[in-house]
Amino acid sequence: MRAGAKRARPVLVYVLLALLLLSMHLPGLQNPKAGSPLCMTIALAAAGLAVVPASRRGSHARAAGDIGAVLFGALLLWQVLVTRLNLGHVILTPTPEAVFSVFWSQRLLMLRGIGSSLTLLAAGFAVSLPLGAVLGLWAGWSPRLRGALVPIARVLSPIPAIIYAPYLIALSPSFRTASALVLMIGIFWPTFLQMVNRVAALDPQVLDSARVLGLRDRELLFQVLLPWVLPGLLTGLRASLTSAFMLLTLAEMMGAHSGLGYFIRNFADYANYTNVLAGILLVALVVTLLNRLVSLLEQTLVRWR
Repeated sequence: MRAGAKRARPVLVYVLLALLLLSMHLPGLQNPKAGSPLCMTIALAAAGLAVVPASRRGSHARAAGDIGAVLFGALLLWQVLVTRLNLGHVILTPTPEAVFSVFWSQRLLMLRGIGSSLTLLAAGFAVSLPLGAVLGLWAGWSPRLRGALVPIARVLSPIPAIIYAPYLIALSPSFRTASALVLMIGIFWPTFLQMVNRVAALDPQVLDSARVLGLRDRELLFQVLLPWVLPGLLTGLRASLTSAFMLLTLAEMMGAHSGLGYFIRNFADYANYTNVLAGILLVALVVTLLNRLVSLLEQTLVRWR
């Protein structure tokens, strides 16, 4: 039974993908109002190359098959309801072909938005990640400093960083500066608290044993503490990345003139929901790729896990 189930999953992915392609290209099934199917065909081909081989082998074969089935099934349902049955509002529910075509027609604006957003994201992490890690490591190592800073952090960290945006916009010389400050606040507190908790969770007997072996404080830092906190820091980086990108998008939607959040808000103001949906898909794609890069970084730097 299990072997049969494993064989059935790739078949389902193949069937759903084939039905999607047929609904777009088979004569008599095409909808002249749907738009050009070229971009969606390219996107489906890329998704198929990523999902279908993974669903046939590897330790994550079952998950890949399920993801492919859900993805292609959702697109097929969207295709049938909107393109074939003409259900939904003509403005609020565009055809999937039209949405995927935006990736070509607005490619330059999308690329500029990605560049603008990633620049701000990199600036926020470049400042807040090392600052939060160093201060958290220091506070975790020093009981006195931990007693002074952690209570303050527990009061300030639950406050959503986006709350500071209106005040920071008024104080800052530009909106991009205000957006960067919002990101720094949103990244700093989780990183700081995570490092404090990670250091505090280290068994004191490990440190005592290291001191018995003659390790000095500097050697304890680089040979014991850093290897202990690094896996947790990289694991938390994925969660921080997702929340930081959400903060960035919200900040850009409040008045920016560039970025992915601006792309979505600008077209929403003109009720161009075809471009809005394309922008949402673009944000999802960018976040997925960034998370994948962090996972590869974790695998490279933390080989002993």
